[in-house]
Amino acid sequence: MARIHWLGAGLSTVPGIRRLIERGHSVTVWNRTLEKAEAATAGLSGDFDLMAFTPDAFADELKEGDLAVSMLPGDFHVAIAELCLEVGANFVSSSYISPEMRALNTVARQRGLALVNEVGLDPGIDHLMAHVLMDDYRNSPVFSKGNVHSFRSYCGGLSEEPNDFCYKFSWAPLGVLKALRSPSKSLRDGKVYDVSRPWDAVESYDVTLEKGTETFEVYPNRDSYPFMKQYGFGDDWNMELFVRGTLRLGGWSKAWSEIFTEIETLEGEAGDKRLAEISAELWNKYSLKEGEHDRVVLSVDLWAERDGKRVYDKSYVMDAYGDDNHTAMARLVSITVSYGVEAVLNGEIAPGVSAAPRDIDVAGKWLEDLQASGEKMAIVDHLKH
Repeated sequence: MARIHWLGAGLSTVPGIRRLIERGHSVTVWNRTLEKAEAATAGLSGDFDLMAFTPDAFADELKEGDLAVSMLPGDFHVAIAELCLEVGANFVSSSYISPEMRALNTVARQRGLALVNEVGLDPGIDHLMAHVLMDDYRNSPVFSKGNVHSFRSYCGGLSEEPNDFCYKFSWAPLGVLKALRSPSKSLRDGKVYDVSRPWDAVESYDVTLEKGTETFEVYPNRDSYPFMKQYGFGDDWNMELFVRGTLRLGGWSKAWSEIFTEIETLEGEAGDKRLAEISAELWNKYSLKEGEHDRVVLSVDLWAERDGKRVYDKSYVMDAYGDDNHTAMARLVSITVSYGVEAVLNGEIAPGVSAAPRDIDVAGKWLEDLQASGEKMAIVDHLKH
């Protein structure tokens, strides 16, 4: 039996670790300190062990046929994947595919090894929803590349109970703050839409959820363009809008305005130091406290128009809440990673560097399994409402 080496046992990883062990897999949980690994596996029985992570110790233990799950900081992913290629092991991560990871594709294919990335929440579940919607549209009677197409995908980690800051942190705020300093590129009105400061592109966004329609704030992030091809939008399609972005509670941009103003002035080493200070301040003031729960909202929209009339208009939406055991973010990220692990072990993902599976049967099953586990999600047909 292949051994799964799960690297990193922070809070966001616990549900996935436990699911794999409970399903009878052989798992080694690695963490820099063993206390977190012990907490992650408390009360479980099965074929698992715990080890203190160092690159050298892990390299000594990884064997041909094994699988490594990297939930470590992003700087580790490529080195772990390269070690997997050297040893003859497979690799899974929830992170975006970096250029350096992409460069390993040819060797991975030659060696018959899968280096699977983007199988968390965002990226991950959003990809699955996009593939399912695209398959539905392609198989509909109104499908035509000549239709005017629009696509939006927004995801956000929120607080269950609104507060004056319109946000609560379930882990260190530094990642959120760094993302605010990153430019984005998307397609709007059929043209390139470059945004250097996310807060300049915030707009209202209505989502139809189980409890009714709710208004959020959204803004584009990263470079959306590569995902057009990944989702199956060809160069010969008539595209009006394509954006992947971040979702926040209504009022967020006003509540964060002072932070935006300061972030804009930060530069160099001193700026990075100040960003870390802001992160610590926000964590002390706005972290989830005991008894408080997080919330995740994900909405993927696809619509098509012909002669000025919408002929297709559907959304795949999810509204998830944390509980006393795990945050919604931890469940959605790590459980989906565990699906990726099992898909690799079952031979359902081809060798090479890849993101969340495009195969509609696999993508559909993952979403069905998430729904069966209790996650609330549904496809909304707006033309029938």
